[in-house]
Amino acid sequence: MVAFQGGDRAAFALLVKRHQRPLFNFAFRHLRDPAAAEEVVQDAFLRVVRSAAEFEHASRFATWLYTIARNLCIDQGRKRALRRHPSLDEGAGTQGPTLGERIADPEANVERAATAAEIRKRVLAAVDALPDDQREVFLLREVSDLPFREIAQVVGAPENTVKSRMRYALERLQATLSDFEEYARALR
Repeated sequence: MVAFQGGDRAAFALLVKRHQRPLFNFAFRHLRDPAAAEEVVQDAFLRVVRSAAEFEHASRFATWLYTIARNLCIDQGRKRALRRHPSLDEGAGTQGPTLGERIADPEANVERAATAAEIRKRVLAAVDALPDDQREVFLLREVSDLPFREIAQVVGAPENTVKSRMRYALERLQATLSDFEEYARALR
């Protein structure tokens, strides 16, 4: 970011390359719509360009970027709540990224592959069913790999509150997915 602030356009391309995919995954999980997530990512990077001079090096770039994206996701959610009809941009059957790509082994037998698909489906549904504040913290930690200190800055809450939200999210996920506990033990 320092190089970009100094006028190096190639530095911005590197920032986009490094952060675009994790930011899209975060926005997609937050909004559950690939088109809206892509729009959030584009808007976030546009805001980075427009506000580059305002970036302070006291915090990490990723924290600043995720704060921008989070606010854009909240705005998107508010717009959707006011919309009374489906967006014309929504495609039928569009699939976004999945949270557990590595669950299925390519050489697994048919039964194991079917179970893996069921697990993936249930995990995604369980994550989607989390309350918004817990889902947001879970995704920032597990998908975007941000430390709790930075998540606290992104969501504007004390670090202990963020840790509590994560603990509650994990407890809910564990309860929801307890059916698969025996299966997981068998895989070890």
